[in-house]
Amino acid sequence: MKKYVIYLVKILVFLLVMFATMRIVFIVNYWHLVNVDMVPFTEILRGFFKALPLDIATACFILPIPAIVMFVCLCVNKNISYRWMRWYFYIIIAAYILTVMGEIGIYGEWGTKLSAKALAYLENPSEVVNTASTQQTVLLLSLWSCFTLLFCWWYVRWIEPETTERTAEQKPDWYMYPAVIIITVGLIFLGMRGGFSEIPISTSSGYFSNYKIVNIMTVNPAYNLAENLTNAAKVKDNAHFNYMDFDTAKAITEETHEVECDSTMMILKNDRPNIVIILLESWSADLIESLGGDPSIAPNFHAMEKDGLLFTNFYASANRSQQAIASIFGGLPGLPVTTITNHQEKYYAIPSIIQPLDSLGYYSSFYFGGELNYGNILSYLRYNEFDRIVEGKDVKNQRFHKGKLGIQDADMLPWASTDINSQPEPFFTTIFTLSTHSPYDYPKIFEELEWPQLEKVFVNSAKYTDIALKLFMDRAKQQPWYDNTLFLFMADHSHPSYKNYPLESFEYHKIPLLICGKPLNDSLRGTTYDKICGNTDIPATLLAQLGVKHNQFFWSKDVFNTCYRPFAFFELYSGVGWKTEEGECVVNNDNMLKNTFPEELSDSLVRQGKAYMQYHFDLFNQY
Repeated sequence: MKKYVIYLVKILVFLLVMFATMRIVFIVNYWHLVNVDMVPFTEILRGFFKALPLDIATACFILPIPAIVMFVCLCVNKNISYRWMRWYFYIIIAAYILTVMGEIGIYGEWGTKLSAKALAYLENPSEVVNTASTQQTVLLLSLWSCFTLLFCWWYVRWIEPETTERTAEQKPDWYMYPAVIIITVGLIFLGMRGGFSEIPISTSSGYFSNYKIVNIMTVNPAYNLAENLTNAAKVKDNAHFNYMDFDTAKAITEETHEVECDSTMMILKNDRPNIVIILLESWSADLIESLGGDPSIAPNFHAMEKDGLLFTNFYASANRSQQAIASIFGGLPGLPVTTITNHQEKYYAIPSIIQPLDSLGYYSSFYFGGELNYGNILSYLRYNEFDRIVEGKDVKNQRFHKGKLGIQDADMLPWASTDINSQPEPFFTTIFTLSTHSPYDYPKIFEELEWPQLEKVFVNSAKYTDIALKLFMDRAKQQPWYDNTLFLFMADHSHPSYKNYPLESFEYHKIPLLICGKPLNDSLRGTTYDKICGNTDIPATLLAQLGVKHNQFFWSKDVFNTCYRPFAFFELYSGVGWKTEEGECVVNNDNMLKNTFPEELSDSLVRQGKAYMQYHFDLFNQY
């Protein structure tokens, strides 16, 4: 039994050493880029430390087979031969090092990690051979051969135990077996998910640095490839939008986005305000009194409306936070089946509002009281080069209320309003709330509402966050940057509410957006914007107000353009919601769930929505 435990520990250490060694090979191969980017050596060392959780998770996915086989052999008292296990590890070693070599080759050409998209090129091996230099091919094959032989030899020489057989005098400790197997399975499972954290580990945990090559080096290539292949297979298996051919869908969608003029109504007093987005987790429109909600839920939000511009027909294009992040910063509509954050190899194809803001001298930051590993949000933010990203674990020495997901809103928001003082102006800052996300373990600092028959806990969590908004604004008004700051209070997506709207409806996807702050024109205070629009329109609208062209944001519309064409969209796993001034429709699996378009316009407008969905999904698959 002791040998069983020692063997598994030695395998774990062996794998971690192999991962670290190949990480050294990768970074040495691209040392010239390290010099060009002036990456501090300490940052590279941090990468090896930050890589450990993902490396351990990868190793734990390799361990179950040898652990189970050895345990069975022990139980049946058979002669334990480890020789056949060599071949299992020979394959693991060869495959892993081949993955690293592939990543070294692909990074120089594409600047990304090895992905399903890159592997697709193996369908035409002649093309791969012809496009790769002979020198590089020989070098990578040589490195693969040498390191494969080295680690295979090391495994046989130092890791593989000697063959043993239990004698009659050696009685098995049967009482120990259940305990050992339970502990072993538990530890392996814990390693796979990355510990006890509420959110399981993902490749996003390796994206900690502002230097791209350090992040690429840190993320375990085998784990990354497995995650990428899984996501790619999910998309491929569910690619069900075949309403029309690609060219027709493209033509219809491009025509839908055409406007007769480009003349923006300016809503700001100056063109370089600070911008703060308070991103409200899961807030549905019916939490807001002015949008049809009960006045007892969010009175503080309602009070801010008298000094702001409230959007009354604002919709989320999807129902996940990671989808909203891509919509708000990249103008990308929600994707069915998958999200852009799960496809690092496609990040390059999505524009980011951070780049044009950076050219204007804006400092960018993102605050969240929890962990951004969820949905690979962190990797997406890192790729888009935010100047500063603050997670709950970065907030030190504070006696804050913490739930399972992180620091609660009534503590995090006021703290962030003060911490913003450290930023140069102008700045673009997003503060993402979390208390309205399950498990809703917010502090009970108010008299809870008893009337909701549905979603009572969610509604009360929103009331708690509404209190946090007041605390935030009270603190913000005391800060030197307040007078020159535009605030956008909006939800990332909606949530089932006490009104029980179905997911397949625009009532469900309707979310709040309130723009306020002293830079807002006085004539707009206490008014509403009633045209149909959505969270994908944020980048184009903000950039237009700053006097910046936004042509690269194809999917995003400037809602203050005097020739603006109102429409909104939301994705379903197998369908689409489409809304214009004429009405709306919801199609799911080719079934028309709702259609309020006039009969004479119905066919063309439904086709318009289908074209939008298909072109969006097909274009994503081409990235």
